[in-house]
Amino acid sequence: MEQLRDEISRLQPWCEVGRVAGIGAGVVTASGLVHCARVGDRVRILGRNGAIGAEAIGLTAERVTLLSDHPPEGVTIGDEVELIGAAGIAPDMSWCGRIVDPFGAALDGRPLMRGPVERALRSPPPPAARRRPLGARLETGMAVFDTLLPLVRGQRIGLFAGSGVGKSSLLARFATGVEADIVVIALIGERGRELREFVETTLGPEGMARAVVVAATSDQSPLLRRRCAWAAMAVAEYFRDLGRHVLFLADSVTRFAEAHREIALAGGEAPSLRGFPPSVSSQIMALAERSGPGTEGTGDITAVFSVLVAGSDMEEPVADILRGTLDGHVVLDRAIAERGRFPAVDLLRSVSRALPGAASAAENALIGRARRLLGAYDRAEMMIQAGLYAAGSDPLIDSAIRVWPALDAFIGEVGTVEGSFARLAQILGGDG
Repeated sequence: MEQLRDEISRLQPWCEVGRVAGIGAGVVTASGLVHCARVGDRVRILGRNGAIGAEAIGLTAERVTLLSDHPPEGVTIGDEVELIGAAGIAPDMSWCGRIVDPFGAALDGRPLMRGPVERALRSPPPPAARRRPLGARLETGMAVFDTLLPLVRGQRIGLFAGSGVGKSSLLARFATGVEADIVVIALIGERGRELREFVETTLGPEGMARAVVVAATSDQSPLLRRRCAWAAMAVAEYFRDLGRHVLFLADSVTRFAEAHREIALAGGEAPSLRGFPPSVSSQIMALAERSGPGTEGTGDITAVFSVLVAGSDMEEPVADILRGTLDGHVVLDRAIAERGRFPAVDLLRSVSRALPGAASAAENALIGRARRLLGAYDRAEMMIQAGLYAAGSDPLIDSAIRVWPALDAFIGEVGTVEGSFARLAQILGGDG
């Protein structure tokens, strides 16, 4: 009954009403609301084909510029525009195991009550001077992340991958294997047919049991796709403030940035970074900064942000911005995936900034040795495959050739990974 009373208390007996004054260039303008509307407020346009949601993206002394959730078909000059106001999201503990849209409405066909307190979509991060340091190393169920690329509590990493190299499967392994109380998953611009497959097959009942999935499919407006990331982060902050350790998975930041680009260009911002507006940098960094360690008395948000990199271009704007913001990055390589090793992590191009603090001196020595051997093999691989390398020419390359098959298999090992460092030491053997 308490939740029902909260729902009733949010009902508005009246609202401000304006009129459509212009339609064109992808936006709608409205008059009569400039005295009360603010940028970011939600409105409802009452066209002849029904109500259409929209958001205020610009203001002048006489007009409000609106970007609608759907094409404004059936809207004409003079149609009513109802001001809804700032729209937040009200998460609740009962959301665990559920799929919701960026407004907090259920997508799985079952009733869903909102929580008692509505949270802003764009909250400031915890005060920098009061945040705790990164926490202990987390078990992930994958050998490479339990040894060579450690993930620690409160860390924020980027997952850089092209299409079809196992990115979604790796995110699902994080969702089911990482030590966390709650998992919040933002599916931003995903193909509609893949949502149910990801939830039921890739994630499975085990993953969904402690997860909240916030989804906006690729056919939806840029407003909803951008809002999806903000709403999911607000849900993660709700659980963090309850003292929980939250694992936040975003797939993908690239689609978030593309959605922001569409909105910014519609609002008149000029493109600069390969077509992205200058504000995309602050948007990405602001989203990332909201995750990480909390302050005393709260939990932490350990975050994995995926980035789609076309042609493995790590210098494209979104990848470059995010790589400089996070506490590490993981690169998935298509060539590794094509030879059948998953997760297709390219260790030499991946970095965990939790090191060396997340490992002991002996463990750091093993990690360094493994990287040197992989680097030596990578530099000499063409000669080795062509039969041009003569054994004995370089002791380091000789060692790399001996350990490479077992070390490569170790990087792809999943499942029970107890004693991973002991097995890594056994693989490296006496080559140290």
